[in-house]
Amino acid sequence: MELQKGRPADTAGRMEKEIRTYDFLDGLGVEYDRVDHGPAMTMEDCKEADEILQATICKNLFLCNRQKTAFYLLMIPDTKVFHTKDLSAQIGSARLSFANPEYMEEFLDITPGSVSVMGLMNDKERQVQLLIDEDVLGGEYIGCHPCINTSSIRLKTKDLVEKVIPAMNHPFMKVKL
Repeated sequence: MELQKGRPADTAGRMEKEIRTYDFLDGLGVEYDRVDHGPAMTMEDCKEADEILQATICKNLFLCNRQKTAFYLLMIPDTKVFHTKDLSAQIGSARLSFANPEYMEEFLDITPGSVSVMGLMNDKERQVQLLIDEDVLGGEYIGCHPCINTSSIRLKTKDLVEKVIPAMNHPFMKVKL
């Protein structure tokens, strides 16, 4: 595993949604680094790639309300524990739980283990509200998956906030957990 600059030179065998992520970032002029690795389904699986990326690594949680009418993508540092009660009070939504994978695929074109802020580029109907813990915004770099879990990328947090998220047309709500 080694850190590479930008998109892979050879895209043969790569999923279209991964390539779409690189196209999106390149189109915005956002610089990013990439590391390829085996499938990373858990935070533990990401450990080696995280050490190479040297970025704020997030747990990305796909949540919904009880009625399944409001959906949220929560980015919190991998070191924090998530408590639904703390978040529910801040966003005014009771009874949060993990959303079904079917909604994740329908809205974000991603599957469990690949949840990432980059999936919001696929949510054209803006079904998902982005929530970012304030501690995520403090680091110079942020790490995430490019909509698949066999690569990880890092980009400047400033670029995520000032270029990427606005281009996705998904304003975020800052939360404190």
